[in-house]
Amino acid sequence: MLDVDFGTYPYVTSSTTLFSGIGTSLAVDARSIGRRIGVSKAYQTRVGEGPFPTELGDETGEVLRERGGEFGTTTGRPRRCGWLDLVALRYAIRLDGITELALTKLDVLEGLATIKVCRAYRLGGGTTDAFPLSGDRLNEAQPVYEDLAGWSGDLRPSDWDGLPRAASVYVAAIEEATGVPVTILSYGPAPEHTLRRAL
Repeated sequence: MLDVDFGTYPYVTSSTTLFSGIGTSLAVDARSIGRRIGVSKAYQTRVGEGPFPTELGDETGEVLRERGGEFGTTTGRPRRCGWLDLVALRYAIRLDGITELALTKLDVLEGLATIKVCRAYRLGGGTTDAFPLSGDRLNEAQPVYEDLAGWSGDLRPSDWDGLPRAASVYVAAIEEATGVPVTILSYGPAPEHTLRRAL
């Protein structure tokens, strides 16, 4: 949501952050790149100001921040944390032509009894699953959540089938909502805490 043209203006960066920016920034023909991996945390974060419909200003938000180490690298400023916003994720996937997802920090959600995902917004007297094209409109959006079961224990599967059932359901819900497969899954900071699967 930080792209200067397609992000939540004025809370954006000064240039493009989209995949298409590769062409102008690196003089590479972006059309020649068929495999486009989008990277998303298993929950949502935002740095600084700007609309954030799923932000959690409660104990759960603090748990996500502490477990996920969500503090600015240089400034130490706490990042804002919230539930995964599938409406925003679908929008980013569409803008970038993403073909698969890498889902990170799944372990941060361990031990939560319920995990919520935002499926749509209440906006303007109705419900929509379309991302608003205005930061002001997004600021008015109220999330419509789906509750999913959490899981407990130390998340250290040796392969994809070793995931707790509730974690597998969570990943499958993201795939179903976005229409994009999760092919890389990380559940810790070490390189060996990564699972991969072929398309």
